Amino acid sequence: MYAGVRVGTAIPTGDFSANATATGNAAYLRGASPGLGYGLDAGVGSPLFGLYASYDYIEFGCNSHACATSGKYELKGYAAGVRASVPLVPLLRPWAKAGITYNELNGNVAGTAVSTGKGIGYEIGAGADIPILMGFFSLSPQVRRVRQRLSPNDGSKRDAGYYTFDIGFRVR
Repeated sequence: MYAGVRVGTAIPTGDFSANATATGNAAYLRGASPGLGYGLDAGVGSPLFGLYASYDYIEFGCNSHACATSGKYELKGYAAGVRASVPLVPLLRPWAKAGITYNELNGNVAGTAVSTGKGIGYEIGAGADIPILMGFFSLSPQVRRVRQRLSPNDGSKRDAGYYTFDIGFRVR
């Protein structure tokens, strides 16, 4: 069993990062630039296999000409899934995880509020637990790939994909 916090950066990919040349609804969920975020993690299971749940908050910038001067996207939501680890040596425990996400994205594009409501997506990730202080605490760097299917307030369906690079602190 563990609980932890993490901070990191998120890099948007695909259409989510593509600079929008259109205005209005056509610019929704486009032109995102790298952002910063934080999260909370908890997990249960054996040293080799377990279940996890997490909360994410990421604030992306907006580099589209359609964005207001202070345009941004805020992503927040939850994830849950399975995690497998391999205790190689006492100083390193690499792991991989895969799960389902349930996120929403809000923003400001061309002075118009954009809201997607919550949508289901997926995440896959890998990292390592580096024990400190007799193994009760650990540093946990990780990388994740997240893809979210969302419906902005124009009624369309669009994907928001991104990578995260996080550093976490866990208590066992």
